[in-house]
Amino acid sequence: MALTPSNMLPLGTKAPDFTLIDTKDNISKSLSQLKGENGTLIMFICNHCPFVIHVNEQLVSLANDYKSNGIRCIAISSNDVANYPQDGPELMKKHAKDNHYPFPYLYDETQDVAKAYDAACTPDFFLFDGNDELVYAGQLDDSRPGNGIPVTGKDLRTTIDALLNGNAINPDQKPSMGCNIKWKTT
Repeated sequence: MALTPSNMLPLGTKAPDFTLIDTKDNISKSLSQLKGENGTLIMFICNHCPFVIHVNEQLVSLANDYKSNGIRCIAISSNDVANYPQDGPELMKKHAKDNHYPFPYLYDETQDVAKAYDAACTPDFFLFDGNDELVYAGQLDDSRPGNGIPVTGKDLRTTIDALLNGNAINPDQKPSMGCNIKWKTT
């Protein structure tokens, strides 16, 4: 496990399009099918990362809390499953069920989507507005495994609330931190 910060994709970037298999039902789904009317949170996560495991409950809560406000969450795993089989599609499906994911859990087998988003770690968060423009690329909150700070989702929730209320979004955004995405080697 290498502690890795997110790359901070420039604000205003248009959400790169994709079509990936949702491991929950084995159906291909596109960003245009899944995105929210008022915003879309793209989350790069995986099954085994202790940083993701630490925030799983909050991710479920956040997705459920904002769904009725037109905010949709989409989780994507891009890890190399040849070297990290615990992140493979069948185990993703089980993980999503065991954790009651209310959002799709997509498998980025080629890693092209992670590269398009410049994702670097798990978890890595990208919040887009209703026009698919990036308004937030940063951390969920200050909590990390072992630091004693409760997981609240404060940073992301504050940003989603500002987006929904038409308020200015703070451009000073702290990068997420977590395990590096497990890139395939050629």
